[in-house]
Amino acid sequence: MSTPTLQTGHVGLNVTDLARSTAFYCQVFGLEVIGAQTDGDRRFALLGREGALLITLWQQSDGTFATGLPGLHHLSFQVADIDAVRRAETTLRELGAELVYDGIVPHAEGASSGGVFFTDPDGIRLEIFTPAGAGTAPAPTQGAPTCGFF
Repeated sequence: MSTPTLQTGHVGLNVTDLARSTAFYCQVFGLEVIGAQTDGDRRFALLGREGALLITLWQQSDGTFATGLPGLHHLSFQVADIDAVRRAETTLRELGAELVYDGIVPHAEGASSGGVFFTDPDGIRLEIFTPAGAGTAPAPTQGAPTCGFF
């Protein structure tokens, strides 16, 4: 018996304010709304690119993301190059998003890969990274991957 090929599908996130989160994800990631229900008791938005579903937002939460409980640690999105990470950082700063570190950092000391680490409006931890070009700054976490302890 062979092991089936696996590929990550879309990511579903619980949010507290659908309109706010939809605007944030569309602006930061360049996504478009490909389906939504914005009124009533079951509010959601389907976000994607070129018709491909990437993120679903479900308005069914209170409070903020619980980093101290088992479950999702963070979401990481890969982009083509360091310039794309810089553009994302600029957008995040314009939106007033909470950056975890002061700008782009490598995944580890001496690593070329890295990116920008931040939270969405509900405190969900996110990362936009590239495989090369981020090694010019010191790694903020010694002895462990940067993305593991933020």
